[in-house]
Amino acid sequence: MNTENYLRRIGIEDTALAADLDNLKFLQRQHLLNVPFENLDIHWKRPIVLETGAFYKKIIGERRGGFCYELNGLFYRLLGEIGYQGKMISAQVSRGNDDFSPEHSHLAILTRIGDEEYLVDVGFGDFTAEPLRFHLDLEQQDANGTFLIRKFDENYFEIVKKDGENWQSEYIFKNLERNLDEFTEMCHFQQTSPESHFTRKKICSLMTNEGRKTLTAAKFIETKNKQKNEFNVDSEAEFNEILEREFHIKPSLG
Repeated sequence: MNTENYLRRIGIEDTALAADLDNLKFLQRQHLLNVPFENLDIHWKRPIVLETGAFYKKIIGERRGGFCYELNGLFYRLLGEIGYQGKMISAQVSRGNDDFSPEHSHLAILTRIGDEEYLVDVGFGDFTAEPLRFHLDLEQQDANGTFLIRKFDENYFEIVKKDGENWQSEYIFKNLERNLDEFTEMCHFQQTSPESHFTRKKICSLMTNEGRKTLTAAKFIETKNKQKNEFNVDSEAEFNEILEREFHIKPSLG
């Protein structure tokens, strides 16, 4: 993996980065601002293979995005190249009412700096802009909201986001190191099963300095300074035009 090319892809020219907390925050934010969360390959019938070389070719070489296995899988490698000590973890995504997706539905990262661990995630769409300190019951203010990590049960931790006076569950996870190949079965499910929400709807979404922009087959939604504007997408041609204009992804790659 060419670390310099990766850093340039996320808008960072200085390649002499120390493995400290300030740079971890900087790296996550830059990644989220430059690499979209997208599932287009599933709808373009391009198989997603869990192999970091394939991730690199797509995200860096083709200047694409990806979903959690690709985005966090490659970012984990970048952090290791810079000198961070971390591990990949499996998470189960909230479906509401204390119902969660199966194990290995989501891949995230825990990174240790000194005596502290931080949850790092560049592959969960509209989530935290910066790493979360792995400290239980601590409200953490982020550019994208207020988050908290708490004990879920004797085995799992839960990440929740404040919604008015309530807390909305995001996902649960074990503090247990995983290998990339452990996610193979769920990755196959996510891109092939009619029960997967990734096969039901195509999406391309990117954090911006003012908010977020998201494209689906039906709508283009742009949020700036908490003001949301929605525009209908009336054809495949219009979808492709917005995809290239707003996300610099050429549909011909499919």
